[in-house]
Amino acid sequence: MGFWRSNSLTLAFGAAFFVVLAAQAVAGRAEFNEQLAVEGLQQIAFGEYLMSSDFAVDVTENWQSEFLQFFLYVFGTVHLVQRGSPESKPLDRAGTESDRMQRMGEHAESGSPRWAGTKDWRQGLYSRSLGLVMAGFFLFSWFAQSVAGVAAYNGIRLRQLQAPIDWGAYLASADFWNRSLQNWQSELLAVAAMAVLSVYLRQRGSPESKPVGAPHSATGVEG
Repeated sequence: MGFWRSNSLTLAFGAAFFVVLAAQAVAGRAEFNEQLAVEGLQQIAFGEYLMSSDFAVDVTENWQSEFLQFFLYVFGTVHLVQRGSPESKPLDRAGTESDRMQRMGEHAESGSPRWAGTKDWRQGLYSRSLGLVMAGFFLFSWFAQSVAGVAAYNGIRLRQLQAPIDWGAYLASADFWNRSLQNWQSELLAVAAMAVLSVYLRQRGSPESKPVGAPHSATGVEG
């Protein structure tokens, strides 16, 4: 298969990401300029908006919730199961599984990643690398949200002739936690809905679904 075909999933979603990000920037600038017009202030150019804290906080608050979702899902599905869901491992495989099942150490194969065949800290690190990287992305984007958020929040306060607050005070503010929690709850709901609905509903040809004819009780089976 050619490069485009064999990487079509990543390329399609990557391209869609940039299209939607650009559309968000256009809509976000229009909304921000409407607010400035209401307050009798000068509107800003598109380039200025892209460099603004308002755009940064809107982007990063969504990124951190998405990475939180995958971080929790990657770690949670090690031990938690859902009978009948393709999003779950078979019920009898809950836990970290044996080295043989994970093709680690002496059970590593010729095509296995190099660190999978070691028996020291490298194996331990690599065997948790996906969850750790997702956790790192979450923490970084959450920190970026807090930095951009305090700048955007102080911008509003200054326009209202109020004194700005520092970063620590912003972390304890309702604005910061409202931005975070409203995204977290939607991600957790989406994961729970997917786990349950995939027990009874099907999507032909999707690895996120069981085969159309699979019993509802079949667990960890992908179509």
